[in-house]
Amino acid sequence: MQLFQTLSNRDVHKQVLLLAIPMVLSNITVPLLGLVDAAVIGHLDHAWYLGGVALGSTMISVTFWLLGFLRMSTTGLAAQSYGAGSKHQLGLVFSQGMLMALGFATVFLLFHQLIADWVFSFSSASDQVKHYGQQYFSIRAWSAPAALANFVLLGWLLGTQNAKAPMWMVIIANVTNIALDVLFVIGFGWKVEGAALASVIADYTGMSFGLWCVWRKWHKDNLPPILGLIKDTTNGLSRFVKLNRDIFLRSLCLQMTFTFMTFQGASFGDEIVAANAVLMSFLMMISYGMDGFAYAMEAMVGKAIGAKDRQQLSDSLIGTFFWSLVICTLLTLVFAMFGSRLISVITDIQQVHAMALEYLPWLVAMPLVSMWCFLLDGIFIGATKGKEMRNSMFVSTCSFFAIFYFASDLGNHALWMAMLSFMAMRGITLGVVLFSQWRREQFLV
Repeated sequence: MQLFQTLSNRDVHKQVLLLAIPMVLSNITVPLLGLVDAAVIGHLDHAWYLGGVALGSTMISVTFWLLGFLRMSTTGLAAQSYGAGSKHQLGLVFSQGMLMALGFATVFLLFHQLIADWVFSFSSASDQVKHYGQQYFSIRAWSAPAALANFVLLGWLLGTQNAKAPMWMVIIANVTNIALDVLFVIGFGWKVEGAALASVIADYTGMSFGLWCVWRKWHKDNLPPILGLIKDTTNGLSRFVKLNRDIFLRSLCLQMTFTFMTFQGASFGDEIVAANAVLMSFLMMISYGMDGFAYAMEAMVGKAIGAKDRQQLSDSLIGTFFWSLVICTLLTLVFAMFGSRLISVITDIQQVHAMALEYLPWLVAMPLVSMWCFLLDGIFIGATKGKEMRNSMFVSTCSFFAIFYFASDLGNHALWMAMLSFMAMRGITLGVVLFSQWRREQFLV
């Protein structure tokens, strides 16, 4: 009965879509930025410029991605404070997050050259590619304070149930990056330095807009003075640190599986690694779509838990699961009916197309299987239950490697079987914990 009442409630659907759609739209600009970067640098006179940018940007992206726990923890804690109506705690979450982000950025800037020298020493790329990769990395490193602060700004604004401001933050930063890419690289002829500088300026532009949005919210809700909050920053800091630690370990396991997927696929041959790259772009499509609903889940669940409102929590879960099911069913139908055509859009190499088509069934199954792990991640981030997320990811990662090991005779099919099982296990383990805590009325604690 409650299920049908919730699904017939327009306010629930409106709340979900108002939070999810802006985040999905902002996610769409991410692959567009990568495409423009490749197009601008790829039209220079030597291939090593593109290789250098790809190598340097990958290093930066992985480093910053591993510190993405700053956004997740801030979203959950801010949403709970917002739901509880605690202005002091809401302001405290922001000040703690920003101080931690700037602390990590300072450490990174102090040691970034040592990190670059160490990582590039393992690369088998040509001397020219490594030279331009280091050049890109050394400039891009200076965006660390803005990039990490943006995690906190995005998380805090989303936690206050505002998805439009984060959307515009991402769009403004990416459009700025694209425009400056063209100006610096093609207009001024600054090549790799121009591409790196464009990204640095874009990160600070996004941060400036985000700070302005926070300032408006701060004054509108009459939050406490920031200096007073900084003096009180140690209050509840241990919880913030533990949550960030658990989410970091979770992210490390996640990165391990995707890195293994790439390197193991490369060992199967050039055609297979190319086919896997094509299919991974499909997986990114799923991720871009589902992340928006996961973010909505984080904000709504955190608010409901802060308010200790079980009905609001239940409505949030039902509404978000419904729309996620709709999106994932559509993606499944698209992959099943038009998968071959989508592959043709990405590559016209006959061998790669045939290989990708062979492994396409794994991607057809992926949306409806992976949906649960994306949404349950959002639930547990909103509930700030980092330990459960960490343990779930550890079990799922072990299952990934175990399944690949026992099915390794199947070659690349074993790799995709392991990935599908990994996504399923993440959903199963978190689902069991949620069901158990919900029955014992421990989830709102």
